[in-house]
Amino acid sequence: MSDQKNSPASSGQGVSRIVPVILSGGSGSRLWPVSRASFPKQLWPLTGEQTMLQQTALRAVGPEFAAPIVVCNAEHRFLIAEQLREIGIEDAHIVLEPTGRNSAPAITAAALIAAEHEPNAVLWMMAADAAITKPETLKTVLGDAVAAARSGHVVTFGMKPTRAETGYGYIETGAELSGTPGVFAVAAFREKPDAEQARAFIADKRYLWNSGMFVFTAETLIEEMRAYAPAVLSAVSEAVEKRVRDLVFDRLDPNSFGDAPDISIDYAVAERTKRAAVIPADLGWSDVGSWDALWDISKKDAAGNVALGDVFLEDTQNCYVRSEGMVAAVTGVSDAVVVVTEDAVLVTHKDRAQDVKRVVDRLRAAGRHEALAHNRSYRPWGFYESLIQGDRFQVKRIVVGPGEKLSLQKHHHRAEHWVVVEGVANVVRDHETIFLRENESVYLPQGCTHRMENPGKIPLTLIEVQSGSYLGEDDIIRIEDTYNRS
Repeated sequence: MSDQKNSPASSGQGVSRIVPVILSGGSGSRLWPVSRASFPKQLWPLTGEQTMLQQTALRAVGPEFAAPIVVCNAEHRFLIAEQLREIGIEDAHIVLEPTGRNSAPAITAAALIAAEHEPNAVLWMMAADAAITKPETLKTVLGDAVAAARSGHVVTFGMKPTRAETGYGYIETGAELSGTPGVFAVAAFREKPDAEQARAFIADKRYLWNSGMFVFTAETLIEEMRAYAPAVLSAVSEAVEKRVRDLVFDRLDPNSFGDAPDISIDYAVAERTKRAAVIPADLGWSDVGSWDALWDISKKDAAGNVALGDVFLEDTQNCYVRSEGMVAAVTGVSDAVVVVTEDAVLVTHKDRAQDVKRVVDRLRAAGRHEALAHNRSYRPWGFYESLIQGDRFQVKRIVVGPGEKLSLQKHHHRAEHWVVVEGVANVVRDHETIFLRENESVYLPQGCTHRMENPGKIPLTLIEVQSGSYLGEDDIIRIEDTYNRS
């Protein structure tokens, strides 16, 4: 558990600060092949030099904000902690979901944890994967939202529509609230419309896009969950009460959290509460939910193209072309999306960008590894990637960060040969310790106990050659692990 000095709401000066709550549980399958379950879109720098998670966290840095609460998938915990450290946020309260149960259980967990220290703390709930291009406007409307939240309202931000969008939900605004200029009652939430309804919503100035951002006090949210989603509150309360500390993370109790209904905050509370309020705003907001949405908010050349990576365009207009590896050449097309990664290529018309999820579903049904994970796999100590794979052998590149080390482990079905190509390594092999420099190697026979550590100041890079009857990642018997992995 976190102590009072690191609590989400306390400021050390007796003043309750805004608690940013960042939900980072999505997989962003419509942005495949870049975004995949093992490394989703919020962890990628899609809209600038920083990742979307980092951009989201930096919107809530300053004296008026407490340390953020980040609710995320346990698989991403080390990546998220490292990305936050890269931008100077080292006191984040990272809460691990044992299983995805949608936004209502996640935000309830954050509210209960914040309420342990300050029941009246104001929470600002954000998705980790949305873009805002007008941050100066955000500061103004956030102040209005906080004031309304302290008056007991559940406040959301309604984005002023710029087109007849069928991929967003809409909010119908009601009357302006008394004593809170610029804040309106919510008349109704509307589901994602068809094209005809969307055009009607655009013509009627009362309708706004639903951004999915909310501001409320912890106490208000808990009260509304008790009234409208008691099963969620009961299960999550028990999961929070039984949570355990794991390094710098809080693990929610898996059995209790698994009992929580799978439901969004919109369905659980926002569409039912009588305290709902909305602030119309033009924040340059996008949920970056598809490749055409990313093209829409990206900087374009004179021909309307967005070209990122090793890309060559000829007689091409209004396209989004991105390469994460090999050269991508595109000629004689318009309104296309072309995305190249090391192991997959996507080509689609911008108007069909929403259909990418259907392709991912087919890949998943076919059992294809590319549906869920990249060739490069990240670990708390660094990463590895497969270079060559054949019958009874595999070659990998492994990179270990300074001061990091792999688990003490053994394999039943394979032997390994490690060759250091950059940096230095301390290798434990059964009862001996071997120091390796560049161009030196070690052989690890099948069944031996082994471990590798980088004692140096630069990343350690090595080539691993595996050989044996079975080379799967589940043939790892961990004996001891710095990162508490099983």
